[in-house]
Amino acid sequence: MWMAADSVTAPVTRPALRAADVVGSQGPLQRRAIAKAITLLESTRTDHRAQADTLLTDLLPHSGKSLRLGISGVPGVGKSTFIEALGLYLIGKGHRVAVLAVDPSSSVSGGSILGDKTRMEQLSMNERAYIRPSPSSGTLGGVAEKTREAMLVCEAAGFDIVIVETVGVGQSETAVQGMTDMFVLMQLPNAGDDLQAIKKGVMELADLVVINKADIDADAAMRAQAQITSSLRLLGLNGNPHDPHSEQHWHPQVIKTSALQGEGLDGFWNAVSTFQRLQTANGLMAQRRQHQALAWMWERIDAGLKQSFKNNPAVREQLPQFTAAVQSGQMAASTAARSLLAALANSAPAAPL
Repeated sequence: MWMAADSVTAPVTRPALRAADVVGSQGPLQRRAIAKAITLLESTRTDHRAQADTLLTDLLPHSGKSLRLGISGVPGVGKSTFIEALGLYLIGKGHRVAVLAVDPSSSVSGGSILGDKTRMEQLSMNERAYIRPSPSSGTLGGVAEKTREAMLVCEAAGFDIVIVETVGVGQSETAVQGMTDMFVLMQLPNAGDDLQAIKKGVMELADLVVINKADIDADAAMRAQAQITSSLRLLGLNGNPHDPHSEQHWHPQVIKTSALQGEGLDGFWNAVSTFQRLQTANGLMAQRRQHQALAWMWERIDAGLKQSFKNNPAVREQLPQFTAAVQSGQMAASTAARSLLAALANSAPAAPL
């Protein structure tokens, strides 16, 4: 069927997302720009990566002015309820709060529920809050691959408090400590005995321990507070009371809250404010962020090298035979890995990521 030339609809070319769209005035347009920016950063397309790098570079001068809080804990501890109560509390004090919530991705289907907004119904409807759920997509450590980038976008958009809620699958929730200013570990009042409280790997990283759901069993909450405080003392994290410089440094604390009842939020925020003041005054906050920036660089280098390895023609050609040999038990996995790495080293450089 013949059609007039002017009746053919030309493809729509969408304008590139600009930093000004994110940094601009608050409102629905800015929220949409934030969502588009994070989606762009999470994309794996090569052309999108180039756009994302440009956008992130333009946003960088506008970031870095917020307080970054990482909140972790086992499933059922009440992280989402606590974050919603805390977010509304902080908004009442004039803050703007962004929440980056990470949901676990299924190892079978690869899907993720991303239901954090439904668990923070009041906070998600507040115009001074922004909630972004993201799938973990197999990334270890309880955070998503692009959580750091998403954090910078929210900071550039003017959110002065950014909260990162981890997957919440147990004691491996340590990656969030490497990207936030303060790492908060949430515990249940009746989660276990003294030995359970001394989870050295994660406890050493916690800047603040919160015993949530204290309203359910006040006695159990008090015992848990005493046990974990004692644990911190055994680990040498509570400081030396005889040290004249002890007051100039932050020492991890243990507090009780009830997010459902809204109890303990004043004490929590006073502890956070004290932490921020001390760490800023002694320069440890800036030092921590410098270390985190370098760790982020090396993390992206590792991810880029892995992707380059998978995309290399020589590796892709030999990978099936080595995979079959390892699966059948004819070759050790370490031998196959060395052979594939040698193929990568001897081949021409792959196309840039």
